[in-house]
Amino acid sequence: MNDLININMDTQTVSARELYQKLNIGTRFNDWFPRMTEYGFVEGTDFYSKMSKTVNGGRPSTDYEISVDMAKQICMIQRTPEGKAVRQYLIDLEKAWNTPEQVFARALRMADQTISSLKDRCKFLGGQVVEQQKVIEQLEPKASYYDLILQCKDLIATTVIAKDYGMSAKKFNSMLHDMGIQYKQGDIWVLYSKYQGQGYLKAKTHNYADGNGVQHSKEHAYWTQKGRLFLYDLLKQEGILPLIEREYVA
Repeated sequence: MNDLININMDTQTVSARELYQKLNIGTRFNDWFPRMTEYGFVEGTDFYSKMSKTVNGGRPSTDYEISVDMAKQICMIQRTPEGKAVRQYLIDLEKAWNTPEQVFARALRMADQTISSLKDRCKFLGGQVVEQQKVIEQLEPKASYYDLILQCKDLIATTVIAKDYGMSAKKFNSMLHDMGIQYKQGDIWVLYSKYQGQGYLKAKTHNYADGNGVQHSKEHAYWTQKGRLFLYDLLKQEGILPLIEREYVA
């Protein structure tokens, strides 16, 4: 069947301007179409406006997409040979469009489009899941060790923290000294001035008796929760991880 007028098969509509041309209307389109809408047609249901493209790239003009039913009624209103021909063409096309074969073919196309859309959606969501899993895997070790720190607000001895890193207290203290974090003053380790007053360490005094029963006191420095978090972040920047995170990395 030769195309007498183009039909948008997806929306079952035709261009009002093209119909106007096919019907060989003598009056201006802008005068003719508003008169046609007065025959009980509803904008948004039977027709809607759009901007039509021009061949020479000039200023776009207003066009309307009208339903096939509206187009058939407009053709009948004209009472002209052109109107009769276009109306019959639309009727024949509708019959062909509504044959069981065509209905089934459209259903298959819609199903294919739905399946394709779902596949793309699943592919997208699958990629999102993979990316989220990567982020979780990256954050999980830090969250795990952070949890251990945040769960314990008590003062912690250097010996305990050193054990988290698989080191002795002596080696751990020496490492912090080499990194410019602390220095030894007498029998205790003291933070360098740039780290003092940050709430990283807190001193405790312990009383004890010597072999002769004489009472003495000795001061020990303990790491606060804030201090442990400080050490964790600083050491991680140097590639030094606690044992629990080395298990994740391995």
